[in-house]
Amino acid sequence: MTRPAAALCTFPDEDDRAPISFAQATDLVERLATVLSARGVTPGDRVVTQVPTSIESVLLGLATQWAGGVHVPLNPALGVDETALLVDDADPTVTIIGADALAAFCGAARGHVDASSRADLGRPVRRGTADPAAIIYTSGTTGRPKGAVVTHGNLASNAHALARLWGFTADDVTVHALPTYHAHGLFVAVNTALVAGSSLHFLGRFDVDRVVDALAGPGTVLMGVPTFYGRLLASARFTRQVADGVRLFISGSAPLTDKVFGAFEARTGQRILERYGMSETEMIASNPLDGERVAGSVGFPLPGVEVRIRRGDDPSGDLAEVDEPGGIEVRGPNVFAGYWRIPERRATDFTDDGWFRTGDLGTLDRDGRLRIVGRAKDLIISGGENVYPAEIELILDQLPGVHESAVVGMPDDDFGELGLAVVVPDGTQPLDPAALLTELRGRVAHFKVPRACVVTDALPRNSMGKVRKSALQQRYMAAWLVERDTR
Repeated sequence: MTRPAAALCTFPDEDDRAPISFAQATDLVERLATVLSARGVTPGDRVVTQVPTSIESVLLGLATQWAGGVHVPLNPALGVDETALLVDDADPTVTIIGADALAAFCGAARGHVDASSRADLGRPVRRGTADPAAIIYTSGTTGRPKGAVVTHGNLASNAHALARLWGFTADDVTVHALPTYHAHGLFVAVNTALVAGSSLHFLGRFDVDRVVDALAGPGTVLMGVPTFYGRLLASARFTRQVADGVRLFISGSAPLTDKVFGAFEARTGQRILERYGMSETEMIASNPLDGERVAGSVGFPLPGVEVRIRRGDDPSGDLAEVDEPGGIEVRGPNVFAGYWRIPERRATDFTDDGWFRTGDLGTLDRDGRLRIVGRAKDLIISGGENVYPAEIELILDQLPGVHESAVVGMPDDDFGELGLAVVVPDGTQPLDPAALLTELRGRVAHFKVPRACVVTDALPRNSMGKVRKSALQQRYMAAWLVERDTR
């Protein structure tokens, strides 16, 4: 520990709370690890936490790994049945659910200072790079849950690579407003700061005014999702002067629209750095710190990480040409060990030569820049032609009066699938669905034009800002079937 007295974390939302130093955080991690061990946690055992976002939840995860265990964070918003399903699947030795349980556990750790436990403090259980450190349950799945087994090597390689790539130093202060049950807020934001010895300005949740205050000082980095930036741009308090003291704005977890990218640059004079990752791989690619950040691109593969594109949606097909869309495959020290207790998935999720099939669709240009064009499961196959929703959404999002859009596939007896465009207005003018489709017909091939278009107030999203396309399909299915049957 090179800066034991320096602040690891400050708490602007809690006026009466003092900062936590690196030394204090380390001490609490050691004590928590001692209590976990006393409660039966041995190397490889799972510790499930379903607690509100807090620095304590982060330290408890680190303590689990210190004790040799495997941290399994769950979304506090899950229902009772959903939680029971995941807990049963994880088969934990210790389960901590709710704010009261977390407070009690931390209280027990702070009070656990008898001679025998004190002698054990500071002795982390040795684990190898291939040993599991966490299980992250992927969102948006149906049927049996999938827990991505993330190793110590995955976390370490990604943290060090990102700290170097994004230029983190001990002088940085990351404004942290992400949930700590998700890989973005738990690993990317925290581990990068830990590796660099920098500080976290911990908000616990996104609030526009609180974030603006933090960016005005002392924040130097904002690690967020596209929703953050849209809401900042909607605030008159977010000015170029506020942004001047921030050296880096990072976005991930969901696609950033060209419209927000351009509006942010116009407001602040800075370009958002977009990156690409997933629970199974941590970060895969990033736009450069120094160099051109291109709208619509997630940049280049991280050092040591390889990316290739498999032609079309055939997992056994040839590799794609330059700018040809296909399945994204990745290989490197960031790639997870596989899904918890679903060994049969390895044959379909990994190629014979060890590349992970991400399930995302993308292109690589001549310079090696990666673009995401959608999820394989979102691909619309209409009359035998592949339609990539992201391509249509990109055009719709640029049209006057459109704030954002989503295109989903709907059943059709003749074509197999047809597209439905769902658009959210920006409030500047009325939107005519028919006119939007007419505009599309002049810009893309006829088979790519959605069969219908509807206007709605907002798109359904998960906690990290990703559009829940299955929810859109369910919302409009009844009306779609009625319209289809009367054509």
